[in-house]
Amino acid sequence: MNYLITFLKGVAMGAADVVPGVSGGTIAFITGIYDTLLESIRRINPSLISIIKKDGFKAAFQHINGIFLVVLFSGILFSIATLAKLISWLLEHHPIPLWSFFFGLILVSVFHMLKQVQTKSISRLIFLLFGVGFAYAITVLHPLELEPSSLNILIVGAVAICAMILPGISGSFILLLLGMYAPILGAVKSMEINILLLFALGCICGLLSFSHLLSWLLNRFRDITLVFLTGLMIGTLPKIWPWKETLSWRINSKGEQVPLLQHNLSPTEFEVITLQPSQWVLATIMMVLAVLLVLGMEKFASKQPD
Repeated sequence: MNYLITFLKGVAMGAADVVPGVSGGTIAFITGIYDTLLESIRRINPSLISIIKKDGFKAAFQHINGIFLVVLFSGILFSIATLAKLISWLLEHHPIPLWSFFFGLILVSVFHMLKQVQTKSISRLIFLLFGVGFAYAITVLHPLELEPSSLNILIVGAVAICAMILPGISGSFILLLLGMYAPILGAVKSMEINILLLFALGCICGLLSFSHLLSWLLNRFRDITLVFLTGLMIGTLPKIWPWKETLSWRINSKGEQVPLLQHNLSPTEFEVITLQPSQWVLATIMMVLAVLLVLGMEKFASKQPD
């Protein structure tokens, strides 16, 4: 295993997870480590105790592919800690190029995942459409405003991490829906250890439980699971469309005015309605760069040993 490559894949996953609407699970799929990641997490269960008693900690660590997990999650945490401020700044000051890049990333990832579906059938089309509808329904939900209590932080950690490992459903977007995106991102920026530890504990609980279900589904019903996950990705595309008109606003828990309902526009409509430049040339370039990046990652991942 190339530790540097694995670390960089973790960095890419972390960068994606910071952005509401983009999933680190998508990056894991693109880079060819999704099945390895799920299987490694799935092996963290009570059976480890017997392995430790029989063969020791080293054998148990090898059983869960421990080095892979440590290196990958080190990359994810490093990325979140170092890129949180940058991503927040880009979202505020350069939203169109940033959303364009991630729109292209998700769009090309859809084709990447559909290529892995072995059998084309009506039933798979139905599951694809179900995934699209489910994801789209989530994106149009009105955000809640949960209080950042200890219990709520634990719960949203468990829910968000499940979304983070699903291609298409963004953990950051789930945090937005629950009204916890700003508190968690703020805790990352200011290194509020008590909040981060609670959130991490929730993430661990959610990850260990949900990974078993997802791994089982991919092993038993791989095609159906893949088309459903692809549907999730397609369903979130309207959410990350770069050109939007804000129809209504809300006041978040910090007293800030943030968009509530938004309507997608064409670049031309955006310029007319908002009186702002659409930046469509730069946006197109960013989308193309995202496509080229995914194709490059696919090619690179195909050359790496499992």
